Amino acid sequence: MPTLNFTIFNPDAFVLVGIPGLERFHIWIGIPFFSIYLVALAGNGILLYLIAVDHSLHEPMFFFLAMLASTDLVLSTTCVPRTLGIFWLKSQEITFPGCLTQLFFLHFSSFLESAILVGMAFDRYVAICSPLRYTSVLTPRTIVKILVGIVGRSFAVIFPVVFLVKRLPFCRTRTIPHTFCEHIGVARLACADISINVWYGFAVPLMTVTADTILIGISYALILHAVFHLPSRDARQRALGTCASHVSVILLFYIPAVFSALTHRFGHTISRSFHITFASLYVTVPPALNPIIYGVRTKQIKDKVILLFVPKGMQ
Repeated sequence: MPTLNFTIFNPDAFVLVGIPGLERFHIWIGIPFFSIYLVALAGNGILLYLIAVDHSLHEPMFFFLAMLASTDLVLSTTCVPRTLGIFWLKSQEITFPGCLTQLFFLHFSSFLESAILVGMAFDRYVAICSPLRYTSVLTPRTIVKILVGIVGRSFAVIFPVVFLVKRLPFCRTRTIPHTFCEHIGVARLACADISINVWYGFAVPLMTVTADTILIGISYALILHAVFHLPSRDARQRALGTCASHVSVILLFYIPAVFSALTHRFGHTISRSFHITFASLYVTVPPALNPIIYGVRTKQIKDKVILLFVPKGMQ
């Protein structure tokens, strides 16, 4: 009697469940996600508009900020509309190519954001430690080279993931207990050895993020060394004030990422619904908060926002 083989290398579609165990609350959970997403679109959109049209913001610091805002828009738009479709429209099916596309842009934008934070740390290092050489070191050509380098690195790190998933045979369930497609979540549905996926998905992000955090740490160690050698207290406060926004964004990016990674590895007693809710918020909340942080703490941005929205007679 011949054995039937139901292995499929490229399934037609997967089904995204949303947040398992909270399906009856999806319609209500979608409201804060939608509200936060609107804030992310508006905040990053305004930031990009101001940097594009105002020549006084055509400085290296604001070019890096524009990169961050663009990446935040890609990250949130990759995941949130699909999540809202699941919550409100019961649109749970996603095609296999669509799943691979979402998976790629999710991880690509996360790695890109980490690299941009390194670039922003270098920008602050040059601005504080070598202020007279700031514009000569960070020329437009240099910034373009940095942009090409960080985009190229992120692409080179993440693009193999698409092939690692595409090569897998799928013969079990095609139901993904999540709000979006991510590498290991999809790989676990395969009926084959996924050791390569697991090791690549663990080792490469670990090495990349570790390298980024070390570079950021070195930059800020040199910055602090320079700041504490400034002659006056006011000068030290001004120098540290220029770094406050960047440090806030770094903490907002890395602390939840580390927490999520640790709970996935060791938090076996934590419910799956918490894991998935936290992961969904991680791609929603930081993109909304980043432009607010820079808008509140960066005087040039705050002044331009006031000029944009407050009539001259009321200023």
